[in-house]
This record gives sequence, structure tokens and C-alpha cells, in this order.
Amino acid sequence: MYRLRVCREMRAVAPRKALNWFNSFNSSRSINSLSFATVNAEEVSGSQPAEVHNLVQGKWTGSSNLNTIPDPLNGESFIKVTEMDETCIRPFVESLTKCPKHGLHNPFKSPERYLMLGDVSMKAAQMLSLPKVSEFFSRLIQRVSPKSYQQAFGEVYVTRKFLENFCGDQVRFLARSFAVPGNHLGQQSHGFRWPYGPVAIITPFNFPLEIPVLQVMGALYMGNKPVLKVDSKVCIVMEQMLRLLHDCGLPVEDVDFINADGRTMNKLLLEANPRMTLFTGSSRVAEKLAVDLKGRVKLEDAGFDWKILGPDVEEVDYVAWVCDQDSYACSGQKCSAQSMLFMHENWSKSTLLRQMNDLATRRKLEDLTVGPVLTFTTEAMLEHVNKLLRISGSKLLFGGEALEKHSIPPIYGAIKPTAIFVPLEEILKESNFELVTKEIFGPFQIVTEYKDHQLPMVLDALEKMHAHLTAAVVSNDPLFLQEVIGKSVNGTTYAGLRARTTGAPQNHWFGPAGDPRGAGIGTPEAIKLVWSCHREIIYDFGPLPQNWETPAAT
Repeated sequence: MYRLRVCREMRAVAPRKALNWFNSFNSSRSINSLSFATVNAEEVSGSQPAEVHNLVQGKWTGSSNLNTIPDPLNGESFIKVTEMDETCIRPFVESLTKCPKHGLHNPFKSPERYLMLGDVSMKAAQMLSLPKVSEFFSRLIQRVSPKSYQQAFGEVYVTRKFLENFCGDQVRFLARSFAVPGNHLGQQSHGFRWPYGPVAIITPFNFPLEIPVLQVMGALYMGNKPVLKVDSKVCIVMEQMLRLLHDCGLPVEDVDFINADGRTMNKLLLEANPRMTLFTGSSRVAEKLAVDLKGRVKLEDAGFDWKILGPDVEEVDYVAWVCDQDSYACSGQKCSAQSMLFMHENWSKSTLLRQMNDLATRRKLEDLTVGPVLTFTTEAMLEHVNKLLRISGSKLLFGGEALEKHSIPPIYGAIKPTAIFVPLEEILKESNFELVTKEIFGPFQIVTEYKDHQLPMVLDALEKMHAHLTAAVVSNDPLFLQEVIGKSVNGTTYAGLRARTTGAPQNHWFGPAGDPRGAGIGTPEAIKLVWSCHREIIYDFGPLPQNWETPAAT
């Protein structure tokens, strides 16, 4: 699995002690050797706050409107984001409107840009392969979106591998066309991948490097000019990455970078009228954008992700570990996190639940294997726990308590990894289903049990769900896999004994299914689907048939 490869590579590039959040490296020497960096990840603090700027029309700009970001570990004001308000968006609107609908390049215009972007990808991948650079971004990610070093490094690793995938000629191969013979001599139809031109990208806090880099580069590869907005809590990571990309040869005018609140960004989208907007985040905002932008969107919204353990019980230790990783790595703040576990009764007779409990209790704030939840307060999560425990037959398996002895500010959440058992019959009741399937973007999951004859009930529960991002069917029984996969929808589905819901590498599609607005990420297919459209050009040169005459009117 990719996590194992990440851990091996991490050990090769960083000393063992680097896995501990509190053991710092020689930061002053590192920052001085990074030509692109304007901050030091280890020194950003309330006494030495960092500042994040905007980029528009090739110039880095500030603003008098400062949004002060609290340190998620102690509440200190440690980052100042220069945010644009509604009176300051005109340069961004003008920048987007200057880009024609046919893009910065296409198969007939400035094809040398395909090669240029391949070179940028190569140089950026080489930069991220340097231990001091990968350490810089891993630490910076940890500062703003606290997660274990392994998880933060994994994000940097996947980003690097993605860039390696699109070096050299691989960018222009994304624009590969096809030709079909016509009806007569001189006629041929050609299909081309065509850019949208001016586009927008909005990304969340939980993957501050991987998601924006993969989507920005995909947009650029196909010939678009994007304006990027990253959640202000973590935007410093992408600001530094854009500076790295500029050092690697990306023209500074190619991408605009704006820091703004939701209202200001919405106004920018309405005035600039981008031809396509990619949104990754909550379903509520996604639906609003779909209406405001008249459907010109691609969405990778919330995921209430399920895992089904089939009747064949094998390798309980391993399956328990994967369940723990899927549910609680990054404190459950992944759109692919395991939200509901359907456990065949054979598994409940094993040591699975006890082992999951043991693994969950290993997680500590000291190494950020559990940490602050940035979108739910502690009170909100515990209130949800109490509501679920009022359902008949439900019970607390483990967790359900606030973290202790910490300085996480009260605007964020801090609870122990939690699992609640709810009977399958109760889940399916109309009065309970919405509550049970509410996505809690934190270290939280629902566990239930089913018998052989209840598999149709499990499939019915899957059908009633609204978000179809990732899923796992843990079984080596091909007939069982066939039944579940054939009657479910999720766009990224893992099947087999080693199936998981999280940890997507760069080598396969990641995205939802079942929605024509669904966006993918990572692969050539995802890039072409999201960031280009089909254009058909029919060449018809002749010659005309001999003795051709004007036919009768039809």
C-alpha cells in the first residue's frame, strides 16, 4: 500500500526524531537555502506571525484587511492573511476576463506551452524530492492543518509523484486528438480536447497542498487560466508552493491567487463569470454554487463514506489497522474518511472491535495522530454523540469524550477517536437515517452489524445515501464483491481483503460518481474530464465530384 511506501521513503529522507512534532530541525539554515520561501514553518508563531499575500496579473499584493488566523494548537494569532473584500476584486475580474474562451493555449495556439508546463512539472518534482523542501512543506502543513508527520509527508509525496507523472511530453499527451474518416475524399472529423479559458478553483483546508496543486496544474496543462482560492486557515501553504512554481519557470501571470471570505469570492465569480469552477468542499456550498453559476461547475463535495466487511473473516489485525487509519488519521478530516462500518456478524465474533479500540487509544495529541478538528467544536460533536445514543439499541463502543490537557482554542474541536454502534434496523428508519448519516468531519464513525439475509438492507442504506465519494468492500469472495459493487455507486471504490477508503495515491482516479457535476483528481482521465471539453473540427477540402451541378432545393 502507498502508506507503507511513504513511511519507507520518509525514513530515508528524515531522521527518526523528525516524526515527533516537538523535535525541530535546523530551521534557520533550511530557510536560507530555500530560494522561494518567505516564511519559516518552525518559527511561525504569535511572536513571529507570517503574512500571506494575493497574486493578481503577475504581481503579489497586500491588503489593509487582515484576517488573523489562530494557531490550531494553542490559539495564538500566528498568521495574518491579507484578504480582499468586495471593493478590491476588480483586478481579479479584469485578469480573468482578459483570458479568451479558447484559453492560454490549445492544440492550434501556442503549443509550446505544453512543453513549458512539462518542464515546470519536472523542476517542481525535483524540488519536492529534496529533503529540505519536503520537510519545509510537511512542517508547514502540520502548523496549519495539524496531522501526524507521516500524514503531512504523505501529502507532499503524492504531490511530487503527480508532478513526476506529467513531466516532459506527458502534458501534451493530455491533448491527444483522434481522427475519423469522412464520407468522401478530403473530409475527416477530428476530436480535440479544448480548454475553457478563464476558470476558478476553490479548495478546502484538509489537504492544503495536494488538492490545490493537482487541480491548478491540471487546469494549466489543458490551457486554462485559473484564479485560486484556498481556505484562509491554510492558504499559506499554497502561497509558498506558487512561489516555488514561479522559481521553476511558471509564468507569474498564469495563476491568480486570492484570499477572501465566501461572500467576496461569490461576488468575484458572478462578476468574472469563469467558464468553469472546480469546488472541493461542503455539499451546502456546492449546491449554492451550482445554482449561482448556472451549472458551470465540477464538484467534489462531502463524502459520507462506507465500508462493508464481507462474511469471510481473515487477517483481523490488518483489517482493524486499516479501519483505524481510515476513520481517525488526520483526525478523520478527510473527505474519504470511513464514516460507517457495516460489519458481517462473523466479524463481530472476532477480536476486530477490541483491536480497533486498542488502536484508537494509541492516538495522542503529542504526535498529532489525533488533533484539532477545524470545522466542528467539541460541544457540537459530543451533542451529536448524545443524540445518537438516544436511538434504541445504540451504544458507545469507545471514545465519546473530549481530549484533555490541551490548549486547542474553543473555536475548534478536540475529542477522542469515537465509534458508536447503531442497529441496522434503526439506521434504516426514516426518523433516524438523516441523523445517523450526518457527516461529522472529525474522528468519528458509525458501526453496525448485518447477517447474511440482511445484505439487501445494507444495499438499501447505500442507495439512500446522497454522497458517493469513496467506499470499501473488504472481502476476497468474488460473488460477494460482484453483488455489492454492482448495486452501489461510489466513484472511488476499493475491493478485496486490503480494501480501504482513504490514502488515495496519484495513480488512480479520485472523485465521486453518480452526479454529472462530479469532479476527479490525479489521473489523465480526471484532468481531461474536469479541465477540458470536446471540440470537433471537420476538415472538408474536396475535391468536388466531376461535373457537379447545383441540386434542386430541399
